Amino acid sequence: MKSIFKAAMVSSVAAMSLGLAACDSAAENQMEDEATAIDEAAEAQADNMEAAGASEAAVEAVEEQGEETKDAMEEQADNMDAAPQ
Repeated sequence: MKSIFKAAMVSSVAAMSLGLAACDSAAENQMEDEATAIDEAAEAQADNMEAAGASEAAVEAVEEQGEETKDAMEEQADNMDAAPQ
């Protein structure tokens, strides 16, 4: 019976530790939100271009640029909290 309580306590502490380690700063969250907004704007622009009859290559280029910008910004945001201050 004691081992069950001990295992439950250890797993609870481990779960809380992981939860705290996963917390992002407000600045990181804001940058990630901006990155998502940029990607969504690029997707909307690509949809408008497609509806207007733009070439498939042009539409894909806009989509890819938005995705690459989003990925770069998210990586930069992740590195912000990783760097010692």
